Amino acid sequence: MATVAELIGVQSQRVGPGLLGPDGLRYQHPEIAAQAATRAALFGERHRPGMHPHIGVLLGNGEEFAFWLSAAALAGAALVGVNPTRRGAELARDVRHAECELLVTSHALRPLLAGLGLDDLPLLVVDEPGYAEALAPYRGLAVADVAPVAPVTEDTRLLLYFTSGSTGAPKAVTCRQGRVVASGAMMAERFDLTPSDVCYIPMPMFHGNAILANWGPALVAGATIALPDRFSASGFLPDVREYQATYFTYVGRAISYILATPEHPSDAVNPLRAGFGTEAGPLDRDRFERRFGCRLSEGYGASEGGINLPAPRTFPPAVLARGAAVGRTEPALSILDLETGKPCPPSEFDAAGRLLNGAAAIGELVRTGPGGFTGYWNNPAADAERYCDGVYYSGDLFYADTDGWLYFAARKADRMRVDGENISVALLEAILSRWDPVEAVAAYAVPDEVTGDAVMCALVLKRDAGFEPKTFADFLAAQADLGTKMAPRFVRVTAALQTTATAKVSRYALREQGWWDVGGDAVWERRGRGSEYRPLRGPQDQ
Repeated sequence: MATVAELIGVQSQRVGPGLLGPDGLRYQHPEIAAQAATRAALFGERHRPGMHPHIGVLLGNGEEFAFWLSAAALAGAALVGVNPTRRGAELARDVRHAECELLVTSHALRPLLAGLGLDDLPLLVVDEPGYAEALAPYRGLAVADVAPVAPVTEDTRLLLYFTSGSTGAPKAVTCRQGRVVASGAMMAERFDLTPSDVCYIPMPMFHGNAILANWGPALVAGATIALPDRFSASGFLPDVREYQATYFTYVGRAISYILATPEHPSDAVNPLRAGFGTEAGPLDRDRFERRFGCRLSEGYGASEGGINLPAPRTFPPAVLARGAAVGRTEPALSILDLETGKPCPPSEFDAAGRLLNGAAAIGELVRTGPGGFTGYWNNPAADAERYCDGVYYSGDLFYADTDGWLYFAARKADRMRVDGENISVALLEAILSRWDPVEAVAAYAVPDEVTGDAVMCALVLKRDAGFEPKTFADFLAAQADLGTKMAPRFVRVTAALQTTATAKVSRYALREQGWWDVGGDAVWERRGRGSEYRPLRGPQDQ
């Protein structure tokens, strides 16, 4: 199959449950296809020539989001996932920037649009009486009877979804039907998904992870999708058991939040057999497998799709000990120095696995050719920054050893350069997470008063744990793989890390707050590797 529309045609002939929602909601595969056909036909009637066929969806997870996603595929339109956690001018900017022709929302979220100057935008409110009346003339229409607004091919744009915003203002990534099909086929094969599987989607549907790594694979395999209305760490295991979920996806801090819930001896009694995602550290992945009896697989990739690296099931022990490994390099990939643009030398390690030449070895991962990147919507400057002269720039920092193993260092925007040395944020966070009182950690750069960056970290401590400065300093001194420039100068102790709607830590926000705008949080400072941490109350103490 080359298009999502064709897969929905196949779905219309399948037997069995296709969607499970909260409160016992249940749809068979043919019902989902029929609901999609109804909505596709409604959109086709309302589409105005000369307008981009972009359907904005301002909804939480649920059956209506799934129906409109399939409807967009049948209609030859693109679904714009509008982030419901955005507010005010930022929300209006997203809708206007994506040139939505129609906006689908709910009664609860409709007030978010008030006063934003969007009154001219046609609106469908899924839980108000007028919605059922609008759909009524198209009920009973078959998938084959839908007339798309334009010919549907593998190159037809299906999605406009915004980057997570963890490093600045979000950009609208374009995604074609063919990419969704290819990603779905690859993931379905990798995890042996079949019609008997239940694919649990706790991540928001307005983001690429939920669609490319979960909804798409389920559609290819004929599996059932389970859609809670939102991610809940405390509700994760009850949901898994209720839906009998066998596969799930995650991003950001989701795994850490799940592991922070109270343990029970029966946690491993569940139907899960596989999980896939990004940004769960090796310690958390190991803890999750031991506690829930489910193996987690990681991969490197971004919303843009230019480079995707599925991690192998196992790593050599020496590679695993170094932390932050994501997979093997490929002929089209290279790591370029940020200043010179020349290839970086291989990384060197000591016996403890400590990176010795970070200043030279850490650079930006690039690819010859665009890969799956098809551009941002109406943002030529961002396109040129991402893809130029036949080279795709990932925006992420890596280093590679002599055997071709790739290690993630940081997002380019999260780069740390201390006394002329590039610091791996990912490696530093992995080290800090070993400290027993730590529940969650984020490392980031703040300005040094002389030059370059100073290292700061935000720590979320376990319940009833306190920050003991000498104990923390002793812990750092005992870490053989902690580089001489890596020890945090500033430590912020906070109740929770600020995250984006996709559970990714917002280092952008943390950097903006620095050590001077932390609300009621305590901040500690150390001015030398051997000195003690002391309380820092504000700029006057500098």
